[in-house]
Amino acid sequence: MNGQNRSDIKIGARVSIVLKVDQRTGKRTEGVVARLLTKSSTHPHGIKVILEDGQVGRVQEIL
Repeated sequence: MNGQNRSDIKIGARVSIVLKVDQRTGKRTEGVVARLLTKSSTHPHGIKVILEDGQVGRVQEIL
């Protein structure tokens, strides 16, 4: 499942995100969602989240 729909992403879900510094390479980081940052219901580049370890990025895949 892709990370473009806010309703698909729940707090505590395991996700794969792309950090801001990794946007050019597309390198993904896995983690557990702590908070949703994007307010809109959809976003073409993925919903922005904060992981439990404090990293911020856009969801590419829900694992």
